[in-house]
Amino acid sequence: MDLRSLQYYVAVYEEGSFSAAAKRSYVAQPSISAAVAQLEQTLSCNLFVRHARGVTPTAAGNKLYPLAKKLLGQAKAIKTLFIEQDSKQPFYLGVTKGLGVARMSALLKDFTASVASMELTLVPHNEQCDARVIIKEELAENEHHKSFWQENYLLAVPYNHVLSLQDNIALADFDNLAFIQRSPCSAWQSLQDILTLEGISVDIRANIKTIDYALGLVSAGLGCALVPAHPEIVSNSEIVFRPIQDLQLKREIVLAYQQPSKVINKLKQLVMKHSSVT
Repeated sequence: MDLRSLQYYVAVYEEGSFSAAAKRSYVAQPSISAAVAQLEQTLSCNLFVRHARGVTPTAAGNKLYPLAKKLLGQAKAIKTLFIEQDSKQPFYLGVTKGLGVARMSALLKDFTASVASMELTLVPHNEQCDARVIIKEELAENEHHKSFWQENYLLAVPYNHVLSLQDNIALADFDNLAFIQRSPCSAWQSLQDILTLEGISVDIRANIKTIDYALGLVSAGLGCALVPAHPEIVSNSEIVFRPIQDLQLKREIVLAYQQPSKVINKLKQLVMKHSSVT
């Protein structure tokens, strides 16, 4: 039984379609179809029911899935066992704070799985490294970049605050508003400049560096905070998130690098797979 055929079958099973599995596996769709057909012939059973919107696993397809995952995992473990530690290529990736643990973990999982000889080390974005995942404003002049996440900023409001009753936040609502300032934050600098021009000042209750602490203080009712609207943040049920009326503050997350390499090109491919930029 061919391991590659099993890999393609698992991709189809998890993605729910041959086209999505082909995109995930970076191969043409006929290669996926042929591999699954060969596997079905070997096992003398149909693994999927094909329909216009994709595929549905048969009983045999559901039965095979955990066995295939186990076998592929064991095959990978055997391969890893025989890779000499000295032959591993170190790769240092600088990562700025506050990008979202879940989505960064998904990207890094794919990255480490795709380069077997690599030893990945995460470092702060301002340290020496091979590539960086940063906010676009942090780019150096000599760096190339690839954009892959974009998100608006929202005002995080305690659920029992009077502003939580509004659909939008007006600039006038910031006047003397209890506020958690987070720095460095380019969006806050832009908003502060606009408020200054309007003669509006907020009541700074805390000045901190991380998004997590800002959200914790908002949840505790200390004040409001300006935060990026990625899924891990806006899923917080103890906080209300509201857009700022007539003002669109955004941040753009990029992969930055100085010189392309085989490993960086692989990371660029995966960045586009995980991208929200259309």
